[in-house]
Amino acid sequence: MPELYSSDIEPVDILADKVTFNRMLLVGSGALSASFLPYWINWIDAVLPTVSLKVVLTRSAKKFVSEHAISALSRTDVIVDEWPGQPSREASHVTLANWADVVAVYPATLSFISRFALGLGDSPTLLALQCTKAAIGIAPALPPGAVNNPVVAAHLRSFADRPQVVVSPTEAAVSATTGELDGGSVGPLSDLVGLLERRYRELASTNEAG
Repeated sequence: MPELYSSDIEPVDILADKVTFNRMLLVGSGALSASFLPYWINWIDAVLPTVSLKVVLTRSAKKFVSEHAISALSRTDVIVDEWPGQPSREASHVTLANWADVVAVYPATLSFISRFALGLGDSPTLLALQCTKAAIGIAPALPPGAVNNPVVAAHLRSFADRPQVVVSPTEAAVSATTGELDGGSVGPLSDLVGLLERRYRELASTNEAG
């Protein structure tokens, strides 16, 4: 179902071209593919050495990947996507929204996609994404059968109305649960970053023209 995704955008080949953004917020939500975040953080360090990185994990993502590993590899404190229990002078969602040049939600679960599409701000990261001027990339990681759900399809199509948002295509892969081939597996983070760079450049050109 390619019409659901940003298939009309040719991603920048980030191995051959320099990225122009400086700060990337990487958000991991609770899908099995979150376990591959250490690999992709190493990839970012090798391929995008000038990019400053902050990593957010949802509470469900912590079931699939260790905060300790992410913190060590990214050389920064991991941010957990929950409201602070203690008073703070700074609003975390405002800080995140203002800091990021681009936001990569990788992987993006069905729950995260639905909440974002509906305009909800029930966690610091979701509220930041609803308010930020940054380019936002969504990499869906959908459970078996979800690609055929009309509600999910409508949520993904709705992002076409948001100039900041790009959605990377899913890929066919064998489900760890069913053992059957399904089309909702998350694609490579490198593809999403290429889409984000393209959209970041477009937004920068629009702002300059304005």
